[in-house]
Amino acid sequence: MKIQGKMFIWLSVFILAMAILYGVWSKEPAGTTALFLAFGLAIMIGYYLAFTARRVDAMAQDNKEADVADEAGELGFFAPHSWQPLSLAVGGALAFLAIAMGWWILYFSAPLILVGLFGWVFEFYRGENQNQ
Repeated sequence: MKIQGKMFIWLSVFILAMAILYGVWSKEPAGTTALFLAFGLAIMIGYYLAFTARRVDAMAQDNKEADVADEAGELGFFAPHSWQPLSLAVGGALAFLAIAMGWWILYFSAPLILVGLFGWVFEFYRGENQNQ
């Protein structure tokens, strides 16, 4: 995790230099602002990863002599397949279509979004995926 923190911090230094160079050279405010915001995001991620790396044990990726198999094993819990993102995607697409075509389409998109949202949030409280 230490290497990722260093990579993001160096990336943020590069983005800051490019933001200053772009701002001075182009005098265009939108791109300059976007680059400074990208710098802020990169430095936040880099600081978080560097801060977290000090509190956790060294991982295989921090060891130059490590093999790929050194990190083998259980990676964590992953949710099984779900149909809820499809409902959210269709509802979201209809909601954006409502902005362009007519607000009456929101009457069809709101129930799809709500069903998808509640279904995804409460996915592990009912059905075959219910936690015992």
